[in-house]
Amino acid sequence: MITQEQIPAVLEHPVYDADGSKIGDANHVFFDDVTGQPEWVSIKTGFFGTSESFVPLREAVMVEDHLEVPYPKGKVKDAPHVDVDSGGHLSETEEVRLYEYYGMAWDDAWQQANQPGGGGWAHSGIADTTDTAGVVGTTGQDMPSAGDEAMTRSEEHMHVGAERYEAGRARLRKYVVTEEVQQTVPLRHEEVRVEREPITDANRGDAMAGPEITEAEHEVTLHAERPVVHTEAVPVERVRLNTEEVVDEETVTGEVRKERIAAEGAEDEERGRPPL
Repeated sequence: MITQEQIPAVLEHPVYDADGSKIGDANHVFFDDVTGQPEWVSIKTGFFGTSESFVPLREAVMVEDHLEVPYPKGKVKDAPHVDVDSGGHLSETEEVRLYEYYGMAWDDAWQQANQPGGGGWAHSGIADTTDTAGVVGTTGQDMPSAGDEAMTRSEEHMHVGAERYEAGRARLRKYVVTEEVQQTVPLRHEEVRVEREPITDANRGDAMAGPEITEAEHEVTLHAERPVVHTEAVPVERVRLNTEEVVDEETVTGEVRKERIAAEGAEDEERGRPPL
């Protein structure tokens, strides 16, 4: 059971289940209007704490710098959604739904609370609880202490953070394509050209060396070049994937609750100022 003195250590601190899993952060503590004891705690859950789940404080304990409740994380997150009225109270119906969800015998407790000396709880039937429970914001409780005639006004502040998640994947894939390449190369070849020269004193001896009249053949081998293609693999570049962080701005819209204090039957000292 959490005492009033432990409330500052509860608010805005983590809440864990019995297995050590974090459920969320404590946002508000609700008090029993009759006994003044802490009865409920609301826990901010979901992305950026946009959801709020209720869990009873009856069996909760403070462990170092966090609150520990005897309910699994999934059960707390699946608790019935509860709307708190403008006065910061739980209705009888909502409170009964919560106690039934957590398996607490609210009907037996109602009879015990309404017996003589039992506290006079008139509506919700939960022991040490009424149909409404006072709420404490993050700045402190609104139950005035003895001799204190002031009322504390609290409000919620929205805290927006960022979480890292996997947005996609990129990969390098190497594959082979075939392209047609044209390249001009010079090719040489031999051609036959018939040369005739007259008989002169210089070549007369060679001309008279053979028989006078005969048949003969003379053959010349011709040569030519043809294109020869071969390929070789050569490295041309290195490719790698690098990541870089780009900062974008996104406007986040949320809802925060604020308490208002109105004076009834009295004049405000500061006339003309806007309502609190």
